Amino acid sequence: MTPAPRGRWIDEGQVFAGAMHYFRVHPEHWADRLARLAAMGLTAVETYVPWNFHEYRRGEHRFDGWRDLPRFLELAAEAGLDAIVRPGPYICAEWDAGGLPAWLQFDGPIGLRTSDPAFLAPVDEWFAALLPRLAPLQADRGGPVIAVQVENEYGSFGDDAEYLAWLERRLRAGGITVPLFTSDGATDLMVDAGTLPGVTPTMNFGSRAAATRAFLEQRFPATPFFGGEFWAGWFDHWGEQHHRRSGASAADPLREIVEAGGSINIYMAHGGTNFGLWAGANHYEERLHPTVTSYDSDAAIAEDGTLTEKFAAFRTVFAAAGAEPRPEPAPPRRQTPRDLAVEHGAGLLKTLEGLAGAPVTAPRPLSFEELGQSSGIVLYETSVRIPQGGAALRVRGLADRAEVFVDGEHRGVLHRNDPDATIALDGDGSSRRLVLAVESLGRINYGPLLGEGKGILGGVGIEAHGVIRSVFGWEHRGLDPNAEAAPSFTPFGDPGPTGLSRAVAVIGEPLDAHLELPGWGRGLLWLNGFLLGRYDEAGPQRTYYAPAGLWRQGENEILLLEAAHRGDAVGIRDRADLGPVTDYVEWQA
Repeated sequence: MTPAPRGRWIDEGQVFAGAMHYFRVHPEHWADRLARLAAMGLTAVETYVPWNFHEYRRGEHRFDGWRDLPRFLELAAEAGLDAIVRPGPYICAEWDAGGLPAWLQFDGPIGLRTSDPAFLAPVDEWFAALLPRLAPLQADRGGPVIAVQVENEYGSFGDDAEYLAWLERRLRAGGITVPLFTSDGATDLMVDAGTLPGVTPTMNFGSRAAATRAFLEQRFPATPFFGGEFWAGWFDHWGEQHHRRSGASAADPLREIVEAGGSINIYMAHGGTNFGLWAGANHYEERLHPTVTSYDSDAAIAEDGTLTEKFAAFRTVFAAAGAEPRPEPAPPRRQTPRDLAVEHGAGLLKTLEGLAGAPVTAPRPLSFEELGQSSGIVLYETSVRIPQGGAALRVRGLADRAEVFVDGEHRGVLHRNDPDATIALDGDGSSRRLVLAVESLGRINYGPLLGEGKGILGGVGIEAHGVIRSVFGWEHRGLDPNAEAAPSFTPFGDPGPTGLSRAVAVIGEPLDAHLELPGWGRGLLWLNGFLLGRYDEAGPQRTYYAPAGLWRQGENEILLLEAAHRGDAVGIRDRADLGPVTDYVEWQA
């Protein structure tokens, strides 16, 4: 077989696709990164569509700027690429809540990813906004879109066949006429519940290509082979190591698939960045594992557009299969490395109080969902009488991290991964002002805890002499950096070890850079008012990508909201440092 002509699906030739998410790449780089995909020998780009990115608040559908999916698909066509679109409504993708908007459960829990009418109704509204923008760009109407996915890896979540059938009907009713497909792992458990009659099944894997092909042939003998996700690399969690997979390790199974006439989608071909607070989290071994800000994923095209040795290895495979040779784009241009001085502003609690919204009072602590908040931080405040001799503070159902302050003094940190931890509170029988700054570290994007709430989901108590007394009478004030403007900086005479700090970079030409934060602990990082994301000394990543489109000629303001310990400088670097590496090992159930 040879690569399929433009506009053709896998039943008419081989499709060489690669994943690139427009929502993880600055729009000014879309055309450049698409050109790099084409230069590797790909014939198509694949992208998810994150519902919560387009409809962060219910009824407010955005398709402008960074969210201009039609423009991204048009640029793909200009680059000579077809497009494969995976609109969900659930996408996983290590994205916050797998793309499901948090507001789905603001009025109470519903059956996510099921035929529950309370879930299908907002999906219907979302598709009513999305599909009219997608349908005109299908290949049978002269556009680049050759296929659309029904849900995503549903067989590893549930078995509501009516839900999948409803989605198929809704996509068709919304004008989707190109082939539909599903994607699942190559196991009976997954394909039994994740596939649909008449809809092309595709397989997700990272190695064992022959075994995966044999499984597909055994279960679906008339189906051309398509690796819906070929995991050429892997993503990272905070506190772990950066996953690395050699070009040879990834190219060997890729070559095996291509030489046998199969089609492939490389996940990821270009990973991009989890800007803002959009990184999701996984949960296993009874612990939350938040995903880092970088989504480089050890892809063939690195986070900043660098072409890697994996790019060269893949290009060779596709060229041997008859892919059209195209010239490599020029290397990305970057700023000159240097260090920037830092000035410090107000402390952490004072800064958070200045950013937080209007108070909401309740007898018990409310969750983020009950407060109508999707991400960020909620300040839980109360007055509590601490008995003579002191007591221990306990929080039940913490999701996910709490900075604890007593009378404005930082007293410690509580984390959901240590649910039995307490903080000692000294007392003399008088009332003290207690504030818990509770932070969401990213909503779970995969598995049975999908849809879990954030904030304080249980209660707060103080313990003395073996007795726990619940604490009632709470004031809640929220701040959501995903939706709100960056903080304003004012120098502070005695700032303390945590809080808001600023560096200013004066540049002549806006170019790419990587920001290094030596001596800083953990917090949030802004460039010219845009939230680059979280940073954390736990690593593995040690630099944070700042694309050219966020810089401007002249002065550029870098803000850090530090929650552990401030550093004394911010470094501008010309290359990424994603930390110590560990060899890729495929996870497969």
